[in-house]
Amino acid sequence: MNTIEVHDLVKSYKLYEKPVDRIKEAFLKNRCYHKDFMAVDGISFCVKKGETVGIIGSNGAGKSTLLKMITGVLQPSAGSICLSGAVSALLELGAGFDAERNGIENIYLNGRIQGLSKKEIDASIPQILEFADIGNFIYQPIKTYSSGMLVRLAFAVAVNVKPEILIVDEALSVGDVRFQQKCYRKIREFTKNGTVLFVSHDTGAISSFCDRVIWMDKGKIYKEGTPGEMIEQYLSFMRYDVTDFDDLPVQETADNTCRLTFGNQAASFTKITLTDEKGKLLSQVTPGQKIRIAMQIVAKREIEFPILGFNIKDILGNELVVTNTVFEKVYLKALKAGEVSFFQWQFTFPDLHSGDYPVDLALAEGTYANHEQIHFVSDALVIKCADNCLYQEGRGRLVPRDIELLMGERQAGEVLSCDF
Repeated sequence: MNTIEVHDLVKSYKLYEKPVDRIKEAFLKNRCYHKDFMAVDGISFCVKKGETVGIIGSNGAGKSTLLKMITGVLQPSAGSICLSGAVSALLELGAGFDAERNGIENIYLNGRIQGLSKKEIDASIPQILEFADIGNFIYQPIKTYSSGMLVRLAFAVAVNVKPEILIVDEALSVGDVRFQQKCYRKIREFTKNGTVLFVSHDTGAISSFCDRVIWMDKGKIYKEGTPGEMIEQYLSFMRYDVTDFDDLPVQETADNTCRLTFGNQAASFTKITLTDEKGKLLSQVTPGQKIRIAMQIVAKREIEFPILGFNIKDILGNELVVTNTVFEKVYLKALKAGEVSFFQWQFTFPDLHSGDYPVDLALAEGTYANHEQIHFVSDALVIKCADNCLYQEGRGRLVPRDIELLMGERQAGEVLSCDF
């Protein structure tokens, strides 16, 4: 059963170059002085009962406009929206609040808008006040609230009016870290029985909460799929302006996972392995251990100004360590056409808890400000970390300070274990 059905939804605006053009168009019926801007352009999708769907996209993609139409704040220019169940929404900061009324009055105002009786609102007041935790400010006018206090009250009201559909825009980003975690716990609790539409630039939260992700671009649905697949491609698009994902080589690995690779392939990583500082292959690492990420690169043409980099991520895709030869002030010689080059990143593995940490590799050409991707490999390897409780030095430190790049021939006896 679908709780949200959107069919051919359109929201267009008339854009005028000059204010007087509006008047001209009103009187000169046969003349057009505006251009149509399609904020949302023919979108269709469904959300099943109990499903949590994330919506991602760059600023101006149409995400907020879409949510406003679903919640009834905006009327669509064309298309239809069908909702099955009571909707509660947390859109932009302060939406739906009367700035002159105090917090208590706004709770009743929002509750009545949601169709709740006074008795039902009375029963929810204690939970709302406890969750918002803004003290005596609840009796002050909303216009005196800070942005953090406002979002606390707005979210507390949204989740405690017993909705069947919860719609959350990026408003949570203004809250402090503790309150954000409190909200995410509440959303996770709500997802057990309710339907959620969740817009956020926090890809970690999208990965954690969502069953499916819709990627919007220029008012349209660009792609949709699983959180892992969509976020990997979206981050590649945002960082490197990669758009033609259907043509990107996706490689199957021994553990049935996929690597997304892109770049002009003028040179490429051909092998990769994880070793200790003596070149011995590692199956897992511990915090404080000195390790090497060794790689082999084959160049098809000369790469005059190579930039080599890597990052370490957590399982949600959040980057924990990011570096490259520019950051480390290492200047590489040109990679010659047809030659095989060997490099090793050596560093002390940071103080992380046990778990899997994927590593991305990148080779680019040019300068940091103006470069072209040669070969980028997502999840080139996965470092398995065993938490060492005896390791205390630097506890809480994430970024290793001893990163160095070793260049030259492969060490005797070393085996590069992972082929691309």
